[in-house]
Amino acid sequence: MNSKLKGIIILILVILCVYIMIVPGSSYERINIVGSTSVQPLGEKLAETYTENNNVLINVQGGGSGMGIRSSHQNITDIGMSSKELNNEEKKELEELILGQEGIVISVNNENNVNDLNIGQIKNIFSGKIRNWKEVGGKDLNIEVITREEGSGTRSAFEDLVMEDSKIKADAIVQSSTESVKQSIVSNPGAIGFVSYAHMSDDVKSLLVDGVDVSEETIADKSYKLQRPFIFLINGEPKDSVKEFLQWVYSPEGIKIIKEEKIVPPNSTQILKYQELLK
Repeated sequence: MNSKLKGIIILILVILCVYIMIVPGSSYERINIVGSTSVQPLGEKLAETYTENNNVLINVQGGGSGMGIRSSHQNITDIGMSSKELNNEEKKELEELILGQEGIVISVNNENNVNDLNIGQIKNIFSGKIRNWKEVGGKDLNIEVITREEGSGTRSAFEDLVMEDSKIKADAIVQSSTESVKQSIVSNPGAIGFVSYAHMSDDVKSLLVDGVDVSEETIADKSYKLQRPFIFLINGEPKDSVKEFLQWVYSPEGIKIIKEEKIVPPNSTQILKYQELLK
């Protein structure tokens, strides 16, 4: 390599180093958000919109509700995300900020002719007591149960709402994300799984539960029974950029984004409570 070329390379490196040191991005404040993969897309949308007009970088990562709760307890994240109700032990030292309520959709392949299941039938399918679709009015086709991994907030909420003391059958196919569950259902005519309402799409079919279809209206009026909260978690009083971001989340602009993401937001009384808390 001749000396002229070396000189050009060195000059480029110097310019890059100077640029990194002086551009505004190098002094951005950072906010870390970790937890539920169900809440993650909403967290990313809120972060994306907020950072358009604010000098802050927000990193949103999944990992599951369990990770969000643990990371909040250990103070290794600024904000945790959970899509399940916290138990009394998990609530210790944490403040729960409810972003809204979301439905859990019972999903099947689009070729499935079953349209409605009651909660008892869903429980018996996922526990393995019902193994063929003809037992619930469908075709003579084996049922393939798709579930989420242990620690998933969606799974935890599903177990609380549907399974009670029963266990999801041991040979169920385990997937690590909502999208993976949907793909398993698309590729298997006999499959059934549970997915977030916010992530529903036309490539899978949603079933009525006890005769009620899932919608923003049926979630808001509580007539659709399979629903759970989307939660931000903080440990102690938030400071500086974290506090400002959370204040914005409960502003009209933040609430608008929550609604656009198919999450039913808190009522006006709850929003006012969070606004007072974050002053």
